[in-house]
Amino acid sequence: MSENDINGGDLNIQMRQIFQRTSAPRFPQRVLIHRQPLFRRLLATETRQWSTPLARHLAEAIKTTGPISLAYYMRQCLTSPDGGYYTSSKPDKDQFGQKGDFITSPEISQIFGELIGIWFVAEWMAQGKPAQGVELIELGPGRGTLMDDMLRTIRNFKEFASVIKAVRLVETSPALRDSQKRLLCADAPMKETSDGFQSSSKYSGLPITWTENIRHVPKGDANPVNFTRVCMLRAGLDRDMTPFIIAHEFFDALPIHVFQSVSTAQNGTSQAQGSSTFDPSRRPQWREMLVSPTPSSPNRKDDDPEFQVGLSKTSTPHSLLLPEISDRYKALKPQVGATIEIGPEAHSYAEEFARRIGGGNKAQETKPAPSGAALIIDYGPASTIPINSLRGIRAHQIVSPFSAPGLVDLSADVDFTALAEAALRASPNVEVYGPVEQGDFLQTMGIKERAEFLGNGIKAADVEKRKRLESGWRRLVERGGGGMGKIYKAMAIVPASGGKRRPVGFGGDVIS
Repeated sequence: MSENDINGGDLNIQMRQIFQRTSAPRFPQRVLIHRQPLFRRLLATETRQWSTPLARHLAEAIKTTGPISLAYYMRQCLTSPDGGYYTSSKPDKDQFGQKGDFITSPEISQIFGELIGIWFVAEWMAQGKPAQGVELIELGPGRGTLMDDMLRTIRNFKEFASVIKAVRLVETSPALRDSQKRLLCADAPMKETSDGFQSSSKYSGLPITWTENIRHVPKGDANPVNFTRVCMLRAGLDRDMTPFIIAHEFFDALPIHVFQSVSTAQNGTSQAQGSSTFDPSRRPQWREMLVSPTPSSPNRKDDDPEFQVGLSKTSTPHSLLLPEISDRYKALKPQVGATIEIGPEAHSYAEEFARRIGGGNKAQETKPAPSGAALIIDYGPASTIPINSLRGIRAHQIVSPFSAPGLVDLSADVDFTALAEAALRASPNVEVYGPVEQGDFLQTMGIKERAEFLGNGIKAADVEKRKRLESGWRRLVERGGGGMGKIYKAMAIVPASGGKRRPVGFGGDVIS
């Protein structure tokens, strides 16, 4: 990394500085999209029939502020309290499973969650079986299926199970939180706390807590006795904690910004490649892709996209900062027409994982004995920067991400290399392994052997159950075409060992 690279902790400060000194408006009004006279656009917003209340809300916001970033659009579509996909309660609608919009690995086979639980047991053993402050943390727990399978499995490893102090779930959706509580805690009461909610596991009575952000997850002694400890706790760190973190299909739902390199005229406006005035000799600059409503049309069909993206003609604060945080992005800037996707929230989470495991770079963030681990499983390219990956998913079909806001799930490919860079930048005491293909990871963990063991317990007459077991585990490791075993990948963040110890599933063996 170069000296100009930006540490995650300074990102918000630098963004504020750019906002203060840039002449560009927050949401630039000039974008390369179809434009109508102002009075017609205002009238169209008022009289147009929108597919959802959130679509109307977004259109009205854009009418006031101008086009919005893709990140803002994604965030509103997924987590807006006014009709977001995950935050809205839909009694007759479940996002997960065959009757929902998509199905995840834990829903396909119980073996997936079992092997994730075993991975954390193996990692705990490899680290010398730490007993202080051990916690399980899951981000984006869905219906709770993965954590349920993990806890059911971990209770068979009594030595590890006995040192776990709590289970922490990071969840923004009240509806999903209720589903998780029913599955993980059964009839145990739930109470509201200062940081979220709390109940207890149906398996062991272990405390299970819910927060909306990992930064709200407690990290240690509430009564620090010295100044250094006070600073550490304020920084969100505690040298006594051993967090084991799982993030399965979490990062793909985090908002992304999209930028394109353009040749700029002397007046600072952009020139798209292929235009009659395009001059490749002029210095390229990054321009942000912004979202605005599509022109109103009486011939519009119900499933036509209601929003579209266009290229900003002037710099935005994000386009001035985000593409400068990595040499990977800087190298593409001279290539006019190059497009990149950057997820600053994803980077922040990876940094948080690393600091919790290995401590940070600042004196008050040091952790003399790094401990814990993070396992990230998601889809995206192994080493390249994602481009044009934003997609909508509805009823198990790929649809436009710009139609029916709030009713369509949105996701984008994960930039695993960017996550690794962020983690290593945040802590000097961690190492990153992977990504490896999910098929390789699960087969190394013993998915076939576990399936055979479970199959031996199924009665011969129960043919359908045996078929579901067999098809389920094979689907998770399938590599052909767009098989889950190939497109999904696993990455691990673990305490630094100088490369002497690789985690299980990433080239390492079980250490007892």
